[in-house]
Amino acid sequence: MSLNKSLHAAKNAKKDEFYTQLSDIEKELKHYKDHFQGKVVLCSCDDPWVSNFFHYFAHNFESLGLKS
Repeated sequence: MSLNKSLHAAKNAKKDEFYTQLSDIEKELKHYKDHFQGKVVLCSCDDPWVSNFFHYFAHNFESLGLKS
């Protein structure tokens, strides 16, 4: 049996939603800042106020130069 107790506990509790952490999004997307200049970003999410992707793009809207 794996030592990852939290994943096994979630499996048993049927709580299978795991969200991408904001820190991981920031670490990855910092390499692509130039690609967002003048672009429109659509975030597919149930609740934008819970989505870390939405939070990242909303918080960095001007610094990324997003169109909308």
